[in-house]
Amino acid sequence: MSTPSPDSLEAHLAYEPQVLKFGTSGRRGLIIHLTQLEIYTNVLGEIRYLQRIPVSEGGIEVGDDFYYAYDLRPSSIGYVDPNRGGLCQAVEQALRDGGMRPISLGAIPTPALTLFALQRAKGSIMVTGSHIPFDRNGYKLNTSKGELLKKDEQPINESVEVTRGQLLAQPFAESLFTEQGMLRSATTTLVPAIPEGKSSYIQRYVDFFEGDSLQGMKLLVYQHSAVGRDLIVELFKLLGAEVVAAGRSETFVPIDTEAIDQAQLDTVQALYDSTGQSFDAVLSTDGDSDRPLLLAPENGKLRFFSGDLLGMVVAEFLGADAVVVPISTNDAIDRGALAKATEPKTRIGSPYVISGMQDAVSKGRSRVLGWEANGGFLTGCDIELDGKKLQALPTRDAVLPLLSVLFASRKRQTTIPALFTSLPARFSRASVIRNFPRPTSAKIVQRFSPTDKSIQSIRYDDNGVSPLDPNGNKIDSPASELEHFSQIRAQLQRVFSSSAGFTPIKMVNYTDGVRVTFQNGDVAHIRPSGNADELRIYSVGDNQARADEICDQGIAEPNGLLRQLAAMI
Repeated sequence: MSTPSPDSLEAHLAYEPQVLKFGTSGRRGLIIHLTQLEIYTNVLGEIRYLQRIPVSEGGIEVGDDFYYAYDLRPSSIGYVDPNRGGLCQAVEQALRDGGMRPISLGAIPTPALTLFALQRAKGSIMVTGSHIPFDRNGYKLNTSKGELLKKDEQPINESVEVTRGQLLAQPFAESLFTEQGMLRSATTTLVPAIPEGKSSYIQRYVDFFEGDSLQGMKLLVYQHSAVGRDLIVELFKLLGAEVVAAGRSETFVPIDTEAIDQAQLDTVQALYDSTGQSFDAVLSTDGDSDRPLLLAPENGKLRFFSGDLLGMVVAEFLGADAVVVPISTNDAIDRGALAKATEPKTRIGSPYVISGMQDAVSKGRSRVLGWEANGGFLTGCDIELDGKKLQALPTRDAVLPLLSVLFASRKRQTTIPALFTSLPARFSRASVIRNFPRPTSAKIVQRFSPTDKSIQSIRYDDNGVSPLDPNGNKIDSPASELEHFSQIRAQLQRVFSSSAGFTPIKMVNYTDGVRVTFQNGDVAHIRPSGNADELRIYSVGDNQARADEICDQGIAEPNGLLRQLAAMI
């Protein structure tokens, strides 16, 4: 590595810069590493990339409007100490210096920002850490056509690195930044936010469900620190429901709707009980309000409905002719009414789901929908229902699935728990170990995966070991490789043992992580997070107790299933 010029910004930095890495949902990191210099560098590099690609592919033109919004994390618009925070201020500066006109939509949900920008064919940035803890933050950039896709990742990172080199090489005296990596002209002010982003998002659903009403339904909205906490209350009241808001917090609450833990469920239950009232449902979202949280009373207690099951009910309600879901989705989708509409399962992350939806549209499908296990629901094309049209929104959305399940309940004149009984009886759960080093997670996956990347799964049965390609066709492998696959199975079964309640392994799938299916139908899926130091386990079983048991065993400390796998690498 070359020695920086003694006059350069790089030579004057009083800290060790940490590169903000690109993940499946933008760039995220610890606030202690999120200097305004790092945010500015990445945003400016990404803007320059968008300016170089054709508008037809999501590009932008110098001088265009560029929209941004933010969640309620303290560091999004404020300074958490003199030398950290103020992410939006850095975003604004980068947009201006990149030749764009920054327009703030204020504190609104990520899908509301994305919708507003897409309607105008403009780029956008959401400053958010989504569901991750409050000591972290980040942002997510959208092209003028929608989310960044995997094909954009390499060229956008190259653009960022070129920009990084230029900024660090600038003479310190001429740089915008201090030795702490903060803007010399750091300010608490931002351009005044316009209200149209929020109002157009609300109107989207008022118009789509015009003529229908939630009158007679009573809803409890768990507000915590979600950016859409007031918007949801306003919208559901406009649609006729009686809404009670509770649990508002001015301290950031990290709600992960994909891996909600028992402590969080107990908090919601206590909140419900404290009202002394009965409700048809409890609704909430994660921090940036692109993932829904749905609970409903059943036998005196609240029942949590996972995002993958929620997606199935919504897709049936909206009449999907093609559904795209990641490999982690509850396999009830393969056993019910949506089986024929299900496209090949993707890797986990909205860019993969969006790419799958684009493929479905190219095949001539006209009602293409997708979702993730966290409940974020995507529409790949315009959807018509009862003569009203809903514009495609190919990014995670929390409001559409919540509204759809409520209207489906009204249409069928049944309770929400009863609505879900129409699905095949398969139950899922997801849990996570946080602060789990990503390099260790990657080694676990590598340890139990074939080296031949054309192999997507391995089937074990009475006929022996069968490596399969993505289409389920058998791949010829040498005897030494087949023996290696048998060893993988044997080693996995040392952890997923009969003493832990597991039957022999039937299949291992490698679409994303290591997804193990057992002979009795149980599923345990191990997968590192794409943008955080987290290792996740997804489970599926024939009853909720078994799905919960698999996940509980997975994250148990100090020697649960995930820790045992780590000890084997």
